Amino acid sequence: MSHLPDTTAFTDVPTSAADADVTRDGDRTIISPDHPALRAMGRSDLTDPTRPVWVYPYTQVSFRFTGTSLSVTVVNHWNYGDTKLGVIIDGVQTAVRIPSGFIGANDMPNSSTAEGAASAPATAVEADDAAQADVAADTGGTAPTYGPVTVTLADRLPDIEHEVTLFKRQDGMHYLEVLDYRMDAGATILPPATPEPTRRIEVFGDSVSCGERNEASLYVGKLDPAADLSGYSNAWYSYAAITARNLGAQLHDTSQGGISLLDGIGWFAGPDYVGQESAWDCIQYNPALGESKPWDFSRYTPHVVVVAIGQNDAHPDDFMASDYDGERARHWRTRYVDFLKSLHARYPKAVIVCLTTVLQHDPAWDRAIDEAVRTFNAAPDAPVSAAYGKFTESDAPIAGGTTNDEIGAVRDAGSHAVAHHFLFTRNGSATPGHPRVAEHKEMARELTAFIESLGEDVWQD
Repeated sequence: MSHLPDTTAFTDVPTSAADADVTRDGDRTIISPDHPALRAMGRSDLTDPTRPVWVYPYTQVSFRFTGTSLSVTVVNHWNYGDTKLGVIIDGVQTAVRIPSGFIGANDMPNSSTAEGAASAPATAVEADDAAQADVAADTGGTAPTYGPVTVTLADRLPDIEHEVTLFKRQDGMHYLEVLDYRMDAGATILPPATPEPTRRIEVFGDSVSCGERNEASLYVGKLDPAADLSGYSNAWYSYAAITARNLGAQLHDTSQGGISLLDGIGWFAGPDYVGQESAWDCIQYNPALGESKPWDFSRYTPHVVVVAIGQNDAHPDDFMASDYDGERARHWRTRYVDFLKSLHARYPKAVIVCLTTVLQHDPAWDRAIDEAVRTFNAAPDAPVSAAYGKFTESDAPIAGGTTNDEIGAVRDAGSHAVAHHFLFTRNGSATPGHPRVAEHKEMARELTAFIESLGEDVWQD
């Protein structure tokens, strides 16, 4: 049974962090998302820093706080699936279900929690699944309207200092607009106890890189069951995130379940299907949730870029396996090279690692990637066959504010511009279904060792 929200509990948060990023509302301390003690990570939309929008998996915020309770107020821009928020408090991880907040015929969110809701994080939110399933029909195919909901993350904690990391478990099946964090009256907020990592990784991947369905632990090495397992997706235990933590690095997990290299094929956003061609340079990209928005590449410059794309391009036709030398297969390899060149133009000093995963697929795709990597390495600065990206311009600035005219000087100073094709021990053969946490850990061990083998120089700015 869903609960209607106590709309009187919401307080407007001042937009200026300089004069008020902490407010009081009765017995609660309210913290604005742009409070300087908060440490954020991930490709997020900061058009309004007081209302950041989390889009990609593993986007997160960390801080310390005092008191016995913590909640967050969000607008959950929901497209599909069972949305959950990851919470780690004092080293203990839980998952909290997030209601959609869909505003339908009654102009009221379909579900919410009120302040003082049940303390168990995994059951603090009850969502109305039937209402969520009817969203598309109710909105006539347009992006629906959502209202704010307050989600209880924890209460009845010991009245001591706590450390929390709040993270997005899932991909662009929903966007999460963060409005505020709420704690006990008189609570204090502090930055994380450990310094921010200086190493930086970015992964452009699909559902495996998102950690999709990886918590279905009874299905290791098996097909996915015929059930909605979106709630079993946890980016924290993706091979991408585990590898980044192994290496002590920040991570932008720029991945989306079902996405392909090319538009028009794959599994994401059918029936037209959106590929990395129209997503990699965006901060918002899901057509069901509104218009695409360009990403500002100057905000994050990775040392290592992982390209984990190619396993969804076999849908609906596995053209690489059936006709490797055919026109479609040759076009795909050309566009893969274009993607590498586009990444290299944005990140001229980054090492690029290209891979698929242990999810079963035809080896022709790995052969194609190997050929594309060799083609790219032979002439990484050659022009692309056509622009790759929704917002990419040939004269656009690259990461760090460097212009295209200055790229040569960057490389003369010692560029690490090279791509590698990496294969896991059980590449393409371990499981017919999505890899589970055990298989993600296996991949992370191998990828960590490979990146470490590249030496310390890859981490130089």
